[in-house]
Amino acid sequence: MRDSEEEEKWSRETIPKVMKIITNRLPQRDLISLLFVSSSIYRTLVSTPSLWLAVDLREMNNAGDRLIAALSLTRYHHVKRIVLEFAQGIEDKHLDTLRNKLSGSLKDLEHLNLNGCQKISDKGIEAITEACPSLKIFSIYWNVRVTDAGISHLGKNCKHIVDLNLSGCKGISDKSLQMVSENYPHLEFLDITRCIKITDGGLQHIIVKCSGLKSLNLYALSSFTDGAYKKLSLLSHLRFLDLCGAQNLSDEGLFSIAKCKDIHTLNLTWCVRVTDVGVIAIAKGCTSLEYLSLFGIVGVTDKCLVALSEHCSNSITTLDVNGCIGIKKRSHEELVQLFPYVRCFKVHS
Repeated sequence: MRDSEEEEKWSRETIPKVMKIITNRLPQRDLISLLFVSSSIYRTLVSTPSLWLAVDLREMNNAGDRLIAALSLTRYHHVKRIVLEFAQGIEDKHLDTLRNKLSGSLKDLEHLNLNGCQKISDKGIEAITEACPSLKIFSIYWNVRVTDAGISHLGKNCKHIVDLNLSGCKGISDKSLQMVSENYPHLEFLDITRCIKITDGGLQHIIVKCSGLKSLNLYALSSFTDGAYKKLSLLSHLRFLDLCGAQNLSDEGLFSIAKCKDIHTLNLTWCVRVTDVGVIAIAKGCTSLEYLSLFGIVGVTDKCLVALSEHCSNSITTLDVNGCIGIKKRSHEELVQLFPYVRCFKVHS
């Protein structure tokens, strides 16, 4: 009898304390595995709502069926984050089922990651967004089936988006960015990497109407002109800007970008028209710069390095000048003198 009482006390008092310590540190898959260890652990876990606010099925097979099964369980009825990144077996039909039968479980969803889910189309976007009115973060990286129609559904159904990743969605055009700008004036993070149909017009819609942007990723978009880049000066809160491959960006464009004084990460890799003049303007304007890549720019010399040292030496931790043939290689001691906080310096590797 005494052993039974001790075991009951252990289950009632000790197990919940131990679970509280370890569960917040465990991946969700391990958390689910613990459900099968004992009935007392099961009861403890399922009675802790904060443990079931996320469904993470990234890279898993049969993800569509798994997602439906999970959201059918009471413990997932207040889920806030769903991650399906590169999951297999997730299709429009699964998202349609969620809308029609389990929308109650999605009313609190704030973060949806559909990155790499190649079988999701505009129909799937329509279905899932109708069920997620509280969505704030939406990511659908590398999906060539989604078009302007899908983004239109997002704008119609989800009014609170602040973080949007459309990277690699080659089917969207300026129409999508116009809809985004009109529906999300408070947008803070936007990634349109490799969205090759977007032109100056689409980008300018975003710049003018989403003035609170903190992060803008324009990686591998070479068609924009200085006319669009000069508008970037309107983004006074910008902290992250990726312009890798911006072949038309000139020093004049950088003069405008230098007015974004809060930028701490700037990628100018392969911006081949840039010279010392533009980089010096950045150094003088963006004095909180932490990361700067000038990779592959042959028009810069030690002059810009001196300017960066004069104005940004207390902030820069990463500087990539690989391929900048006008910048000489330096010893560790010389680098520390120029940039005392630098942790990564790449040159002529």
